[in-house]
Amino acid sequence: MSARPPSTPDAVLPEAVAQQTQAKLKSLIEGISQIILGKQEVIRLAVTCLLARGHLLFEDQPGVGKTLLSQALAQSLGLQFRRVQFTSDLLPADILGASIYDREAGSFVFHPGPVFTQVLLADEINRATPKTQSALLEAMEEGRVTSDGITHSLPQPFFVIATQNPSSQIGTFMLPESQLDRFLMRLALGVPDRTAERAILQGQDRREMLKAMPEILPWAEMQQMQLQARQVHVSAPLLDYVQDVLAASRVNGRGLSPRGGLALLNAARAWALLQGRTLVLPEDVQDVGAAVMSHRLEGDGEMALRLLEETPIP
Repeated sequence: MSARPPSTPDAVLPEAVAQQTQAKLKSLIEGISQIILGKQEVIRLAVTCLLARGHLLFEDQPGVGKTLLSQALAQSLGLQFRRVQFTSDLLPADILGASIYDREAGSFVFHPGPVFTQVLLADEINRATPKTQSALLEAMEEGRVTSDGITHSLPQPFFVIATQNPSSQIGTFMLPESQLDRFLMRLALGVPDRTAERAILQGQDRREMLKAMPEILPWAEMQQMQLQARQVHVSAPLLDYVQDVLAASRVNGRGLSPRGGLALLNAARAWALLQGRTLVLPEDVQDVGAAVMSHRLEGDGEMALRLLEETPIP
């Protein structure tokens, strides 16, 4: 995310605070799980991504609940939500906004686009042209939009959730590496298991349930939790392990960048806090590793899993 509270790496996070945070995050996850059935692990990773102040990419087939999950996440935190359907004829100005001449004022006036929100769902982002895709780069990285040489700050927080169709489908444009790197995690929601699917088929309309969903966790509290995640302790041996994973990814001349390493570390810190702990364990790196590394490496996740399995734990 672009809202970046000051880092306090030397602060010690009390265990009692971590356990209180764990309980509140558990309530948040359980609330969202009432809307999105049978996908609690994916929900936990999505909350971890937000806790680590990162943007989230879903790559999956249509109709599995990606939009519903995005709306539920925003609503449960009391955040403003907007959705943009990406198509081949979508222009950058359709997302960012444009300056339009105002006759009464005798000047051009900037009209903000849908990117000016707190949670933006960029739906089927890879159906738009690369030019339109890149329009989100500055917004995702800097939390601002520049139009006609004038910079406009985005609302805070600013969290992008994008969905991407499989590249094998007709009419898609692959996201460039620079765009993929803006996303902290890539997840797949997948179809529900048989029990959850039966409940969906027989149960109440999930969209109607979403309308009645209350705010579960005020954003001010989540913002404090983001600060707490930065205080989760990382030991020297754990840093050795992360660096070993980074080094192993670069054997063929390509691999994870230092920014990718920071993404892995920040996600592991947030995941540890979600468990109520004040220090990062190797298991935390392994639990978030595939989601953080798969879109930064070739092999569609297989290489990420292999790196995590084959890199010795100090």
